[in-house]
Amino acid sequence: MSLNLRNREQIRPALELIKNSEYTIALTGAGLSTASGIPDFRSVGSGLWGEVDPFEVASIYAFRQKPQDFYRWIHPLAQLIIQAEPNAAHQALVELEAKGQLQDIVTQNVDMLHHKAGSKSVYELHGHLRTVSCLRCYRSFPSEEYLNNFIITGEMPTCSSCSGILKPDVILIGEQLPVNVFIEARKLSRTCDVMLVAGTSLEIAPAGDLPRMAVESGAKLIIVNDEPTHLDNVADIVIRADVVDVLPELNLN
Repeated sequence: MSLNLRNREQIRPALELIKNSEYTIALTGAGLSTASGIPDFRSVGSGLWGEVDPFEVASIYAFRQKPQDFYRWIHPLAQLIIQAEPNAAHQALVELEAKGQLQDIVTQNVDMLHHKAGSKSVYELHGHLRTVSCLRCYRSFPSEEYLNNFIITGEMPTCSSCSGILKPDVILIGEQLPVNVFIEARKLSRTCDVMLVAGTSLEIAPAGDLPRMAVESGAKLIIVNDEPTHLDNVADIVIRADVVDVLPELNLN
């Protein structure tokens, strides 16, 4: 999808904000990975919550009660994540970082595509799939062997020490965000002078509150998203378009 004239007119001022910034951070969400084949949560017809109640399959309470429902739901998604490759939006952020024009990424995504693309400073607010943990004995394990076996067999992964059910180290509904990561994300939001929001509706708290924190601390706010967000009215620049089309354009200075 090509950019329309209005969107193209917003590229130059966005470039100038980033170019003149001493500390720019990006806040990314599910929209950054849809071009890599990973569905977002709310898109009509394709969103992850389209046919299920998230509280019944993706809350920590539901997982403890019926882990099989979680694993049945996540099986096709796990396959997509393992197979996914970074897209042009991920690569654009890598290039901005390499040029010294982007210092950190705070992401709501658990797909690890920022790391796969080569980004160096990434804070994963909602966890990741690199490890799994036992809810019975609390041991943690690298996830590759367990997830690959789960994808092939569909069987729930169990702990090699106590046979408890293993849970991927992603944040489910009702769980606290990783404290150190969240503290750092808040610190970055308060100290950056530009925040680039890319591919997130900003509907999920507390991640969705970080841009307002940045603005209240004096930062400029750039929002790139297909759909409106509740913070469009406080943003300095809003580009209503696909991040895959927009972010590569921010490397043309």
